[in-house]
Amino acid sequence: MKILVTGANGQLGSEIKELYPNYPNDTFVFLDRKEMPLDDVSGVFDVLEEAGPDVIINGGAYTAVDKAESEPELVDIINHKAVETMAIWAAENQKKLIHISTDYVFQGNSDIPLKEDEPTNPINIYGLTKQKGEEAILKSGADAIIIRTAWVYSGYGANFVKTMIRLMTERDEISVIDDQVGSPTYACDLAKAILDIVHSDNWQKGIYHFSNEGRISWYDFAVAIREIKNLDCKINPIPTEHYPTPAKRPRYSLLDKGKIKSIFGVKVPGWKNSLEEMLKKLEG
Repeated sequence: MKILVTGANGQLGSEIKELYPNYPNDTFVFLDRKEMPLDDVSGVFDVLEEAGPDVIINGGAYTAVDKAESEPELVDIINHKAVETMAIWAAENQKKLIHISTDYVFQGNSDIPLKEDEPTNPINIYGLTKQKGEEAILKSGADAIIIRTAWVYSGYGANFVKTMIRLMTERDEISVIDDQVGSPTYACDLAKAILDIVHSDNWQKGIYHFSNEGRISWYDFAVAIREIKNLDCKINPIPTEHYPTPAKRPRYSLLDKGKIKSIFGVKVPGWKNSLEEMLKKLEG
């Protein structure tokens, strides 16, 4: 099987790179933004024609949520038009697509874990373009799986965990939002789940949710990082209103993982176990 991975140097792509030697019967093609620029839609098509993959894992995206508010056209090309091109190519060539989407397609005003058929209603540009990418895949008729995830972190790239470690090392006191609720996703766990699905005998196209188990706030997450790393920094819980950002954030991002577990038998670790694993790996 030939598997093409976009966003090769991102958090998810980097974790898949670590795992791919476990699949010696497959050929993996890892493409970064230089080799497959997602802002060049015709270029995306040309790369797919040349590579001819059996499965596309689209981990590449425009993810700078606040910056997205000031360049909506570019974000739409990367998160919507490029995805549409991949989906159409997959449909026309009868190949498979796994596309990574986000909790940001939801409004964030729920109070029970979000299921896949919950109505979407994004509150920022990033979420809107990701929603349009999902819709383009469904419209294409491609044999595609969309996986929505949330609060992704890893030993690679920039993310909340690494930022918190840096700030808590540099400062005596920080403030972290305590009224946005969800569950983090260790990109390594997501990568394992994706590769399990690719190799499953029970491929069923559609939308699925994946994050680690548990329900916490960003404040709870920061406190856990401090405890595991044994850092000496005071953390103040603050409401969203005290930390205004260009893009609105969903208040509630907890995803229901029942569907992905029941159909694919995917194992979903608890968020704290995964955080401990990632931090241990980071210390190396």
